[in-house]
Amino acid sequence: MASYFFNVTDGARHAIFPGVDIRTVWGSAIMLSVVEMQPHAVVAEHSHPHEQAGVMLEGRAEFTVGGECRVLGPGDLYCIPGGVRHKVIALDAPVRVLDVFNPPREEYK
Repeated sequence: MASYFFNVTDGARHAIFPGVDIRTVWGSAIMLSVVEMQPHAVVAEHSHPHEQAGVMLEGRAEFTVGGECRVLGPGDLYCIPGGVRHKVIALDAPVRVLDVFNPPREEYK
C-alpha cells in the first residue's frame, strides 16, 4: 500500500462468510479490518495464529472466545490471542466492527 491515508473503500474487500464483508488496510506489522455483518450473520468458529483485538462500532453481537460467551455493543472492546477459537453472531441489526490483526493476514490483503 503506497499511501499514508485511506478511505474505507481504498483497501482490499473480501466476503469472508455469508453476510460478512471486510475491508482491510495494512502496514508491515498490523492490519485494520472494518467488518460489516448483516443481521443474524455468523462468523463460524475458527482460530488463526494472529493476535486480534477490536472495538464494536455499531450493532450488537454475541462473541464466543475460548468458550466464554458475551454480547457486545458499541464501544465494547475485545482481545483474542493467537490460536484461541472464536465465533461471532450478529443479533437483530447490522453490525460494524473494527478489527486489528498482528501480524497482517495475508489472505485478507
